[in-house]
Amino acid sequence: MTQAATEFITPLTMQALSGNRVQLDLLDTEAEAAMGHIELARWADLVLIAPATADFLAKIAHGRADDILSTLVLATTAPIAVAPAMNQAMWADAGTQANLKILRERKYAIFGPESGEQACGDVGAGRMMEPSQLLAHCADSFESGLLAGQKFVITGGPSREALDPVRYISNHSSGKMAYALAAEAVAAGARVVLISGPVNLSTPDGVTRVDVVSANDMLEATLANIADADVFIGVAAVADYRPEQIEIDKIKKSSATMQLNLVKNPDIISLVAQLEPRPFMVGFAAETTDITENGHGKLLKKNLDLLFANNATDTFNSDSISVTVISKDAQSKLATGNKRVVASKMLQLIAANLPNSPQN
Repeated sequence: MTQAATEFITPLTMQALSGNRVQLDLLDTEAEAAMGHIELARWADLVLIAPATADFLAKIAHGRADDILSTLVLATTAPIAVAPAMNQAMWADAGTQANLKILRERKYAIFGPESGEQACGDVGAGRMMEPSQLLAHCADSFESGLLAGQKFVITGGPSREALDPVRYISNHSSGKMAYALAAEAVAAGARVVLISGPVNLSTPDGVTRVDVVSANDMLEATLANIADADVFIGVAAVADYRPEQIEIDKIKKSSATMQLNLVKNPDIISLVAQLEPRPFMVGFAAETTDITENGHGKLLKKNLDLLFANNATDTFNSDSISVTVISKDAQSKLATGNKRVVASKMLQLIAANLPNSPQN
């Protein structure tokens, strides 16, 4: 953090949020015993300066090094990106634009700024990009990754099977696990098509999202996107049955009981597993009893390569998950963790088991 940054938010807050020590001073005797700013410069894969003020852009454009951040900029060989944030008049000023021209010539990446209402009340260009946008730009700065060149098709969320124009059969799936996998797969370099049932989640940056409602909709969308897929992950909680008949008009309450005739829905993951050629097949088993045994049975019955089994009652609508990893000849556990963290570990396992993996 620069001295100016500490005027807006305390270093203690940043340390608590990040879980890491916050570097503040160039002449920190404890850090400089090991040449701390040089170690930081060597450590970074990418340096992102956010927010980058007009003053700091001018400083680095002219090679000044009077604090820890500007010194790090001169010392690092990593790519450098800036996320400008300033008043719209300052952004438009000829001096600022001249400094930006210098930085572009030096191959600095310029992330933003966005346009909109500013803290001072002005409207125009100068707002810093949202953190999620900056994260996506950082990820796009790296050409390779664990899953570079791989296409993933992922299904997620619940299906809804209509009874009449206003009612449907569904379940409690939030879609969070599928969306976490989609986000992490893109971050690892994959191309991702996410076929999503109805959920209240934002589309992860870089993900192609296809919205569906029923199991038949999901099957149709899956088959339309699966042809060149390397990996299929069936995370969606697809209804096993649907009403035999969808009433045209709202069903009226007429007696104390009511009987519905249900018919089986297509088993999407089994149908994809029968394709030739077929992608690497990954399934999920949300169980309430005998989780490992039921998961292993599903793996064999549906001809899957890998399956993640979990307790359904602990997972729906939760941000955390604990899973058992099941393959044809082994099983292990992934510790309980945030779904994004666990998703990353899942993708590492998938990558290690792909036919073209160096480990195979």
